[in-house]
Amino acid sequence: MTKTKTVFVCSSCGYESPKWLGKCPGCNEWNSFYEEKLIKNTNTLTDKKSKTITPKLLKEVIGKDAIRIHTGIGELDRVLGGGLVKGSLVLVGGEPGIGKSTLILQLCNKMQGEGKVLYISGEESAEQIKLRADRLKIENEDILFLGETNIDIIENAILEIKPKLVIIDSIQTMYSDEISSAAGTVSQVREITARIMHICKSNEITTIIIGHVTKEGNIAGPRVLEHMVDTVLYLEGERYFSYRILRGVKNRFGSTNEIGMFEMQNEGMVEITNPSSVLISEREDNPSGSVIVASMEGTRPLLIELQALTSPTVFGLPRRAANGFDYNKLTLLVAVLEKKAGLTLGTQDIYLNVVSGIKINEPAVDLGIILVCASSFKNISIDKKTVIIGEVGLTGEVRAVNMIEKRLKEAEKLGFKTCIIPESNKKLLKESFKLDIIGVRNVNDAMKVVGLK
Repeated sequence: MTKTKTVFVCSSCGYESPKWLGKCPGCNEWNSFYEEKLIKNTNTLTDKKSKTITPKLLKEVIGKDAIRIHTGIGELDRVLGGGLVKGSLVLVGGEPGIGKSTLILQLCNKMQGEGKVLYISGEESAEQIKLRADRLKIENEDILFLGETNIDIIENAILEIKPKLVIIDSIQTMYSDEISSAAGTVSQVREITARIMHICKSNEITTIIIGHVTKEGNIAGPRVLEHMVDTVLYLEGERYFSYRILRGVKNRFGSTNEIGMFEMQNEGMVEITNPSSVLISEREDNPSGSVIVASMEGTRPLLIELQALTSPTVFGLPRRAANGFDYNKLTLLVAVLEKKAGLTLGTQDIYLNVVSGIKINEPAVDLGIILVCASSFKNISIDKKTVIIGEVGLTGEVRAVNMIEKRLKEAEKLGFKTCIIPESNKKLLKESFKLDIIGVRNVNDAMKVVGLK
């Protein structure tokens, strides 16, 4: 026996209402509700109620070690925490054309000898996938392709083949006949993910789901989608740069702070094992308005070049612009530079750029931003063999940062001579370095050290 229920669902956040609303109470979006018919089988619900489940004591549960499958891609293993966990559900998101399908197809190739891989695509035909596979020189003969969007057919294929790895490309193209709405809607995405999760967990099949992102940069569909999966990865990068960053934003089996770095080339995504040397490779001369900072991405230190440009404004209100850094934080640091260092920046347009399309938001680059803006304003160069590290407070003090020794080791490895760090960090150093380490207490001390005051 089936029972039909009509609800109104918000297309932005998945909020359900028994009647149409002009404004969603969940996300405050206007005109986002659409009508949807839900068909539920009452017999199934009755059968579920008749079953009794006995709770277990947690201490009596016999746990098994998380069996990890090494992907053969070192940067991907780093972000995953050591590899794919058997039976896990991984969601990979990113902008169109960023390289999601390319990276996952390369992963399928590295799984050669581990078992069958089932690649399910609702967007591309077998011929299109084969063209990409030939370009990437895919040699794994155990890759099976299924061009299908119906979850019932997909479920039957998975249970029949019992593959080691399943790829769903993409979750927004899949649909279920039990839901009347179109593929890609909130209800469809939520239902399909729940079905895939049930298949994945009950049969211990590792599954990777590829998801589209919205114009705000979030994975399309309800927020519950990210809560249901075990791991969420974002592939980031600028359209006009070849570098790509794989960032973990959720991981039940590892750290969420790790990143993996790749470069998009003709043969696919190529790992960058030493990102710092690549990010500063083109910095040969020593211009004003350029400085090197040490940022931490998870447990990995990155040396990144910052560039700043100041010029007299032609309008009454000076402009501030930041690429790869938070605009509000830039205006705050410029205010500190004006107040505590006495620089008259109120008549200057200030532009800040993080080289190579990298996005950073770590407090340890504050001092670098302060000094690079002062360097451009005074037209005085900072020694190119100097690395700047430190967080800056509103009173102009330079505060301590974490993992200082890892940052110093990275700077030493790449041949830098001087490192300016917070005085409190210098006092707590346990190791000796070949670097000339200078501790500073405030912004004025740092400016004197680099010759800006």
